[in-house]
Amino acid sequence: MFDELINKLKNDIYITLETTPGHSPVFSPIIDKIAELGLDKLVDGFSTTDNPLAKLKYNSLFAAKMLQERFNKPVIATMSMRDRNKIALQSDLLGANEVDIRAILALTGDPATISDQPHAKGVFEADSTLLLEIISAFNHGMDYAGKPLSVKPETLYPFAVVNSYAKNPKTLQKKMQKKIKHGALGIITQPVYDNQSAKQLLELCDLANKECCNENKSAELVLGIFPITKLRTAQFLSAHVPGINVPIHWIEALRVANEKGAEEEYRVGFELSKKLFDDLKEIHPKIHLMTANQFQIAKDILV
Repeated sequence: MFDELINKLKNDIYITLETTPGHSPVFSPIIDKIAELGLDKLVDGFSTTDNPLAKLKYNSLFAAKMLQERFNKPVIATMSMRDRNKIALQSDLLGANEVDIRAILALTGDPATISDQPHAKGVFEADSTLLLEIISAFNHGMDYAGKPLSVKPETLYPFAVVNSYAKNPKTLQKKMQKKIKHGALGIITQPVYDNQSAKQLLELCDLANKECCNENKSAELVLGIFPITKLRTAQFLSAHVPGINVPIHWIEALRVANEKGAEEEYRVGFELSKKLFDDLKEIHPKIHLMTANQFQIAKDILV
């Protein structure tokens, strides 16, 4: 299952869909919605998020297990450095390994100061490269302290993330290089909103891979897409989310549409998003689709 996913990542069309577990003890309604829309037949795999924005959600590893069992498709489970020290990270990986949750997206995580849980404190023993190092150790049959594990784990497949925009592009290249050197096989970008940005990110990833070639390490870039169908979403992403650049012409088009009503706003936003998806698929058919569980939009984009 995972070998096929990595093969598609490197050599074929590769489409994954993000799922966000809810503030609930049940994940099955999300799975049922995906099944109802037939989305499992339109993607190569899924991902599960890990308490994004430091808000309490259903566990990403359990969600990944349920998705994987229902659809028999690989799931990339996110693990954040915010909430676990190196003991907890390794313990979770050991348990997940036996139930075949073996693709891991390593994140540093949003700050605990924005959590919805009173007085929550972040752990942050290190950034996401620590988790990549732990995964590398496991793949060599030992824990992070260098102690051999009694049974060698099944192979883990590490993924990482990178911003889609920076004033100094070299910053993005250096971050890619760091993650590649620590073993990331795939690097998923924050949402991309224009072809030129996508092409620049691909060039930077190529340069990063060349810098790491002496260590025989490389990663495939995966372009993140988050459809925008509301003006306020475009304005929020543009003004408040670092590492994302929403083009002015998107915001202006949505502003004009907004004045004509919600239906026109949605139509314009969807058309911009659908065209972006189709264009990026032509440029580089490795895409991670994020819709905040708006799965009908995901289906409309994919078909």
